[in-house]
Amino acid sequence: MRKKDREIKDAKELEEILQKADVCRIAFAVDNIPYNVAMNFGYIWKDHLTLYLHCAKEGKKLELMKRNNTVCFEMDTDHEIVEATNACDWGMKYRSIVGIGLLESVTDENKKKKGLDSIMDHYKFNGKKEYDEKVLNVTEILRLTVTEFTGKKKS
Repeated sequence: MRKKDREIKDAKELEEILQKADVCRIAFAVDNIPYNVAMNFGYIWKDHLTLYLHCAKEGKKLELMKRNNTVCFEMDTDHEIVEATNACDWGMKYRSIVGIGLLESVTDENKKKKGLDSIMDHYKFNGKKEYDEKVLNVTEILRLTVTEFTGKKKS
């Protein structure tokens, strides 16, 4: 990170960003052509960070993942525009996480439910987590095993 004074190293603050972020942007790269998509997500952070996402069973994301499953991800929160008299002094406050990991489909039914549970938990669902078999059969659960990530803030 170029500006070390903006780096977030505190695990609690990093987890606050994970909790507050509404979407996770996933960036694919195949044949020097980038593709970026915003997705709903959940996460589990114990020994390492794992993100869970869901999508349809077919589509561009899955096609690109099959060709190159190393992806970049980004999420951000706490945006606030900082106004100033001079145009060059305007800015933005924010907190963000950027990282890299390996994206793969989850095929085991119990692990798929674990991934869906993490997504439901992230969005504060308090009901009973039951998943219709028909819906599970047409839903792809993706697991992003994070290999590296950094947090950054400007305040």
